[in-house]
Amino acid sequence: MKVKLLLLLHKAKYIDNENTLVIVMRISTEMAKAINDQISYEASSANAYISIGSWCERTGYDGSAAFFFEQAAEENGHMLKLIHYLNGVEAEAIIPAIEKPPGSFESLESTFQFGLKSEQTVTQAIYDLVDMAEKEKDRSTYSFLQWFVIEQIEEETLFHTILQKFDLLGRDKLAVYQIDQSLASVRSQAMSKQTGLKQPSTKHA
Repeated sequence: MKVKLLLLLHKAKYIDNENTLVIVMRISTEMAKAINDQISYEASSANAYISIGSWCERTGYDGSAAFFFEQAAEENGHMLKLIHYLNGVEAEAIIPAIEKPPGSFESLESTFQFGLKSEQTVTQAIYDLVDMAEKEKDRSTYSFLQWFVIEQIEEETLFHTILQKFDLLGRDKLAVYQIDQSLASVRSQAMSKQTGLKQPSTKHA
């Protein structure tokens, strides 16, 4: 049987017509490009968090180093999730080249300000994807993106919570040390809340 790979638009189906198998891409080319752009954003975020973690490690902020290395792992997971989705809908996931991220920072607080801005940029990109999926009536992609919508709300909240600690505890050496040492518990509390939100309720009316 002769096999032809045709990248077409919209809904997927496999057509066997006159010994020709046609594989139809289940999303539009515009949507595939936009998701590939999102893959690039996630990859850049992961790389930036690795750079921040490295700076924290060199500077002696062990708690923050662990925090940002874990953030990098999460962003990498987001990127892979998008790659798997594109591959699953017969589109091509493009692995992006990454620009060199900043390597030094003015203060520990500035690293979290950087992180918050990065998350806000990613959030807006996700919202744009959701709007595109809704406009195209791409229900599959729209449903897939809802996980990212919830995830980004949680990510922004986490960075806001940490930045609030600088206002509450101060910015002297002791306060910064306390904030650095508290990050593991802050993340743990945030993860507990996320798990509670994502799990369906077992209560009955």
